[in-house]
Amino acid sequence: MTPLKNRPALAMLPLSIAITLALMAAAPQVQAQSLVDLYESARAFDATYQSAKLQYDANLARAEQARAGILPTAGLAAGVSRTGFDNSNPAVDRSFSTQNATLSATQPLYRPANWATYEQGKKQVDLAKAQLDSAEQDLIVRSSQAYFDVLAAQDTLTFVQAQKAAVAEQLAFAKRNFEVGTSTITDSREAQARYDLVIAQEIAADNDLRVKKIALDQLVGINGSQPKGLLAPVNLPPVLPADVNSWVQQSETLHPSIRQAQSGLDIAELEVSKAEAGHKPTLDATASYNVTRNPSGTTTSLTQSSSRTNTSNVGLLLNVPLFAGFAIQNRIKETLSLKDKARTDLEGARRSVAQGTRTAYFGVLSGQGQVTALEAAELSSQSALDANKLGYQVGVRINIDVLNAQSQLYQTKRDLAQARYNVLLGGLRLRQANGSLSPDDLQQINRLLAP
Repeated sequence: MTPLKNRPALAMLPLSIAITLALMAAAPQVQAQSLVDLYESARAFDATYQSAKLQYDANLARAEQARAGILPTAGLAAGVSRTGFDNSNPAVDRSFSTQNATLSATQPLYRPANWATYEQGKKQVDLAKAQLDSAEQDLIVRSSQAYFDVLAAQDTLTFVQAQKAAVAEQLAFAKRNFEVGTSTITDSREAQARYDLVIAQEIAADNDLRVKKIALDQLVGINGSQPKGLLAPVNLPPVLPADVNSWVQQSETLHPSIRQAQSGLDIAELEVSKAEAGHKPTLDATASYNVTRNPSGTTTSLTQSSSRTNTSNVGLLLNVPLFAGFAIQNRIKETLSLKDKARTDLEGARRSVAQGTRTAYFGVLSGQGQVTALEAAELSSQSALDANKLGYQVGVRINIDVLNAQSQLYQTKRDLAQARYNVLLGGLRLRQANGSLSPDDLQQINRLLAP
């Protein structure tokens, strides 16, 4: 912020020079970063996105666990025991030890429930990917929102400072005219009141800029981040395709919410298959090899010589369920209801996404119309200000008319700058609404930034 004690000098300068000085005072003193640069920083620093990415990694590992049900299992068991034997008639004290080891393996051959669980694991991967995509799109929008919030706050402060310089110039005119007797004290007091009001607006704008910069720094993990401004003049990109139904149709296959709901329905259908598998038999191939050794014989051996027994076994294990107390039937009813719920959730997601996409699409069109209207209003406001200043010099306009025209001009400039940022953000929100938003979409905005 330019110190207050330096403002009298601004009051003696022409309006164009005062605006230039105000812009220079607000110019960044550090290397500015583009939107893509700050997004990449946020991607590596933001706790919300990092949490979503770690959850995605955990979901991948959880889904991979489902393969265990269709793969073979093997185990090795070993043990040592000591057996004491004491007989009173005839008196025999015969104690011995036993050492054994067993290697076993099982390969599921027919287990419908295990295969359904394995297919669910693959659907869980799709679900986790959709959740991560949703978190990434949210980070893109949050980063862009924080980026343009800072630019809008900078513009507001710049325009307020320029308006302050213009009001100070008008205040100097009013005082000079009052001293020579060509105007009343009312003009000076009106200009002074407007100048004091602009001072308050400048303080508020400066604080708002500070808060917005803190929010951006916290998001991207960079102290003193400085976003690049838009090129002047800026050519806002059109909405393509220019058909809202095309955007809605894209959302059917792209939007993370719909993909999550679709994966949820697929998982629910497989859960029904798992429940129905409770009535079906299972078949496993088994194999085992056992070694039993008695170093000091056994109670039945005539001598205390050691013995060893090797046993191998290969076979098939068939398990046929007969009755489980109606648990399986009720489990099937439960999963059927959950499948219907998942189908309803999918339809609800489609309707919600379609409505959100249409709302975002027409919001961008409305924003573009506002930009066009405000650009015309800026030219009209500038013409009105010039006319009022000329009228004030020849005595057909009073000082308050000039001050009001100045206020209207700078308010229009602020609204126009904000409307342009809203259109750019609206384009990103439209792509988020239909699920097609990706980091590559930031490159288009990056090309609109000052080098």
